[in-house]
Amino acid sequence: MTPLRVVQWTTGNIGRRSLHAILGRDDLELVGVYAHGAEKVGLDAADLCGWPEPTGVLATDDLGALLALKPDACCYNPLWPSIDDLVALLESGVNVCSSAAWITGGKQPPEDLARIRAACEAGGSTIFGSGAHPGMTNLVGMALSGSCERVDEIRITESVDCSTYESAGTQRAMGFSQSPETPGLAESVRVESEVFAESAAMMADALGVTLDRMTFDVEFTAATGDSDLGFMTIPEGTVAGVMGYHRGWVGERNVVSVGFNWTMGAHVVPPKPLAHGHVIQVFGLPNMRTVIHCLPPADWTEEGFMGLGMIYTAMPVTNAVPAVVAAAPGIKTLADLPPITGRARV
Repeated sequence: MTPLRVVQWTTGNIGRRSLHAILGRDDLELVGVYAHGAEKVGLDAADLCGWPEPTGVLATDDLGALLALKPDACCYNPLWPSIDDLVALLESGVNVCSSAAWITGGKQPPEDLARIRAACEAGGSTIFGSGAHPGMTNLVGMALSGSCERVDEIRITESVDCSTYESAGTQRAMGFSQSPETPGLAESVRVESEVFAESAAMMADALGVTLDRMTFDVEFTAATGDSDLGFMTIPEGTVAGVMGYHRGWVGERNVVSVGFNWTMGAHVVPPKPLAHGHVIQVFGLPNMRTVIHCLPPADWTEEGFMGLGMIYTAMPVTNAVPAVVAAAPGIKTLADLPPITGRARV
């Protein structure tokens, strides 16, 4: 089969893992790389992801040049999506697989979501969003529900120490290192994590119910001592634990819940003990429960385990490229596509 032509959009923590994976697949051909930072423009893709030999594909910040390559798909991995960039890609017929805070697009303003839908129609293209959480965790939750005669609630919790996720801006927006009494802090956390609400709505749709409303609740836990994480500090008395859920309701019944129990630093006791993974529970008949742990293989050589989490986030998106290219145009979710699998190395 002719390999699918793919552009990698950004090469940060997640994007460079996607880029490395694309180069390792014989059914995908890397044809372009978008560089977010000017210092990366002109660099070979191999230098941006640790690939052992030059690829001849040089990074650019010229969107027009990338569109001229007529790629089949784009692995889109910035921290936040740009509607203008997404529209340009989709209108040009480029299918988009995104890890950038996108599951259904439901958190976007209605006018922006309408632009995305129109771009998909004009270009005959598809946009799909996934990741580790939300993303793979929701897929596992929906699969577990298939073993139940009755489903009362699906509840998914990312229960981890976030101290190795070196993104100070994101962590502060999630409340860490701020006073628990900061005005508007709960709303900041709700907005920052709103993509979890999208994934809850997606699961509800897969369960065959229409949600009446979404709610958000959060609990902050203060540090009992100072923690210096290198990229930021968590002073005593500031937020070192954040536990919250986006919940979907039908009447008075909470049918889907997606959230997090996160800590940072050594001086905090969260409301519930950390599971050091993703806790996926289906309450019903019968109850189902599993915990996903992301663990290093025997040949793991990188210092620390942050890289594993970035691979875990990138691969549900990168591995989806063939299914997304084959899908009908429009906004597609994990509930629409066949199961996404990795590639066996033999």
